[in-house]
Amino acid sequence: MPQDARIDQSRSSTSQANPPWSRDELILALDLYLRNRGSLPSKHHAEVQELSQFLGKMGLALGISSSASFRNPNGVYMKLGNFCRWDPDYTSEGKKGLAKGNKDEEVVWKEFAGSPEKLAAVVAGIRNAVDMDDQFDHPLQRFDEPEIHEAAEGKVLTRLHRVRERCRKLVERKKKQALAKHGKLACEACEFDFQTQYGKAGAGVIDVHHIRPLHTLQPGQKTRLDDLALLCANCHRIVHATRHWLSLEELKATLDAAKKHVQIFSDRPRS
Repeated sequence: MPQDARIDQSRSSTSQANPPWSRDELILALDLYLRNRGSLPSKHHAEVQELSQFLGKMGLALGISSSASFRNPNGVYMKLGNFCRWDPDYTSEGKKGLAKGNKDEEVVWKEFAGSPEKLAAVVAGIRNAVDMDDQFDHPLQRFDEPEIHEAAEGKVLTRLHRVRERCRKLVERKKKQALAKHGKLACEACEFDFQTQYGKAGAGVIDVHHIRPLHTLQPGQKTRLDDLALLCANCHRIVHATRHWLSLEELKATLDAAKKHVQIFSDRPRS
């Protein structure tokens, strides 16, 4: 790692004023790192300059920064140095990389460094969403929801996902489709039916969940009804309860496992 990274690190006041790097930013920085793994670009390199500019644009789109120079080229360059310490190809030579960094760097490295196709898809999804944000009424500026855990793919695709789930026209169309086909609105995971349980007060009550993987989402892309699933509020919340969002199949498997666990204990003889 060139010495000027350490010199610039002590001089950088901008990085001290900015919040810790977000998962989205780390994913984009990891992509740049891996594409230049053999020889990291300097802070003056065109790709480092471009990523710095893009991170400023993303910060503005998400409402977390009011400055286009949110992450300067020196900060981007140092972040590449932070990733060096998690790279076995780098550390095997007795090198350490920059020690001071974000605790999530290791997490992002372990999740994406060995999955280049997924990383490329997530990066493309993030970049497209940010680039097209102003063309679709700024969906990325919506507020975060405490009950929704940010997905592994980051804040940008999490917010885009929630925008699609809350599209009133799509929600109503999905409900009409289910009523026409099944005559009721039941959770596709646990089969709970609000109207059966609560009578008229529960008529029409059901959540709509977008089931496509986040990294496949693109702004302006038409959502099909088959991309949506009906879930009760409890099941929908469980899907989004951790960074790894459960697929519909995983949710059903979780419910089945829980039922079997309860059955085992209920079948035990009482002393």
